[in-house]
Amino acid sequence: MLGVLAAGVGAGAINTVVGSGTLITFPVLLATGLPPVTATVSNALGLIPGSISGAIGYREELRGQGRRILKLSVGALVGGLTGATLLLALPASAFERIVPVLVAFALVLIVLQPWISKKLRHRERYGDSDGGLLLFAGLTLASVYGGYFAAAQGIIYVALMGILLDESMRRLTAIKNVLVAVVNTVAAIFFLIAAEFDWTAVVLLAVGSAVGGQIGATAGRRLSPAILRTLIVVVGTVAIAQLMLH
Repeated sequence: MLGVLAAGVGAGAINTVVGSGTLITFPVLLATGLPPVTATVSNALGLIPGSISGAIGYREELRGQGRRILKLSVGALVGGLTGATLLLALPASAFERIVPVLVAFALVLIVLQPWISKKLRHRERYGDSDGGLLLFAGLTLASVYGGYFAAAQGIIYVALMGILLDESMRRLTAIKNVLVAVVNTVAAIFFLIAAEFDWTAVVLLAVGSAVGGQIGATAGRRLSPAILRTLIVVVGTVAIAQLMLH
């Protein structure tokens, strides 16, 4: 129980700043003896408070982004529900091979984001301030994956938004936290109706992630864009290694 609680704190903090907190909690839940699907469902339910806590911690960076967030949240909701449905319908190994590729591609985009953004600094002439259909479609597809497993979905979100939105890393991180909260919540509601979960694990993760979300928001808002980008790449690289090993 202490291990699951500690994993929840760690996941809440790292999810708020970067993403990939599931790569901390999921192995811990499996180690307690939970079946993979039950662990995934319990994880999704337990990390909701952490996502909400992180979003609240970044509330200053959310100012003025209401319209954009509302639009992108629609895609996150549809994608999250689709992913949750696929989790119960497809084999547990369905996304195993594609996930490391997705995360690696997202990391490349994050590394190149300053250069690409400079090349596309006049992109508002060709789209809108919300990233247009390309961002909406990309985040919706990423949310399908998020509803299915969620590991490193935040990294993919930040990578897509960093290319298509002219915003600071902190404001992108704030949007990411809201979208992750939407995906986790809609998936969790579906799981409450259609799947088995472990209430003890859910409560421990919920408490831990809520605390971790505030810790992550406090730390993340003090990091410079360069350090934050470096942290994302480091965590993402570790995530890829862990996914490929397992």
